[in-house]
Amino acid sequence: MSEETENKSKRDLPVIRLLQKIPPIPRISWRDLAATLGPVLLLSVAAILLALHFVRPAPPHTLTISSGPDGSTFRTVAEKYQKILARSGVKLVIKPSKGSEENLEHLIDADSDVDVGFVQGGVTVDGDSSDLISLGSLFYEPLTIFYRSPKPLQRLSELQGKRIAIGSAGSGTRFLALALLKANEIEPKGTTQLLDLEGDAAIKALDARQVDAIFLAGDSAGPNSIRTMLHAEGIRLFDFPQADAYVRRFPYLSKLDLPPGAFDLGDNLPTAPIAMLAPAVELVAKSELHPALSDLLLDAAHEVNGHASLLQNAGEFPSPLHHEFPISDDAARYYKSGKSFAYRFLPFWLASLLDRAVAVLVPIIVVLVPGLRIVPALYGWRINNRIYKRYGELMALERAVLEPLTTEERAALIERLGEIEKSIIGSKMPGAYASQIFVLRQHIKFVRDQLAGQQPAAPASA
Repeated sequence: MSEETENKSKRDLPVIRLLQKIPPIPRISWRDLAATLGPVLLLSVAAILLALHFVRPAPPHTLTISSGPDGSTFRTVAEKYQKILARSGVKLVIKPSKGSEENLEHLIDADSDVDVGFVQGGVTVDGDSSDLISLGSLFYEPLTIFYRSPKPLQRLSELQGKRIAIGSAGSGTRFLALALLKANEIEPKGTTQLLDLEGDAAIKALDARQVDAIFLAGDSAGPNSIRTMLHAEGIRLFDFPQADAYVRRFPYLSKLDLPPGAFDLGDNLPTAPIAMLAPAVELVAKSELHPALSDLLLDAAHEVNGHASLLQNAGEFPSPLHHEFPISDDAARYYKSGKSFAYRFLPFWLASLLDRAVAVLVPIIVVLVPGLRIVPALYGWRINNRIYKRYGELMALERAVLEPLTTEERAALIERLGEIEKSIIGSKMPGAYASQIFVLRQHIKFVRDQLAGQQPAAPASA
């Protein structure tokens, strides 16, 4: 190192030490950035939290259904649903019951783990059912009445004083039988004997002349059983000439017209058209059922209950038309437009994840992204506003020069000008705005010269 270089380094050392004591000029004003970005982030977080408030959590992987006795139609349908839901990774736990009445009791019970159940139209139980919703009707459960009589009966009231098998306690058959008999002034503890027999036991009792009439519905009224009864000597199938009146009086009933030969084409049984009454079986759920599970259950219902049969057309069920409970919003949306886009084309777990992610992305796209785009402009406006505020003070001081001033007033104004300049020098302004600060200081010098009575030099333009 040359002597000249060494001497220069010694001369610069005090300057270097002085500069090291001075804090560096910040590149960003964190205070202004926080004041600008903070409201945007808070608004975005509020929008996301609001969206999450209306978004349900991930659907559970287990669902409990109250079905019916072993071997019943309810149990068979539930087992088919179980296999279909298993494809999407959802386990359907089947809880056996005595039938519609017990299923409804399970759904009303707040302590029950039952989520959905099969309920025959018209069945009611004690308790508050306002929290229950319907996913729609699944199939008809026609009421079949067989009786012994030398001539056809025209009205149910003609069974007054007879022995009638109306089904076991808790069954939908018994509930419907009691309702129709009561409408014909036949009630328990009267002259008519109402017996708890149902299914095969009721059929055997009628065949053995131990009862005069039997009410069958659902599993106990299968095509084979009906065909056997139609071939039996002295046993008749009740035709409802007043079917239209029953439908008007009991809105949950539908009239079904059975054509001749429906059960036996060879022997043409029945030999004439027969009007039958049938309630529809609904899939009833608690109101908190997850929308994704609602869609899965309706998919299963379409696959299991949508085919044609003796008493229904293909595609007639599931249907939102016959219902005792209010159709859920999710079910109404499904019947109108089907499953959502994600659940239609993606695996169940992935669609569920995407469905919830969209709820977070929407407020981010609507609020956060536009907010971040205007942050730089707001940030610059805040810093420029601080500079423009000083220009306002500077202009006020300059106007004061136009008025007659005493020596003390002039000195006070010059002192105030110095305070302004000092505050500007001491302010933490980003380096990107240094040129504006130096221009402002030239303008301060311009005003100071005016206050001192000197001919000011023209300042640089801003």
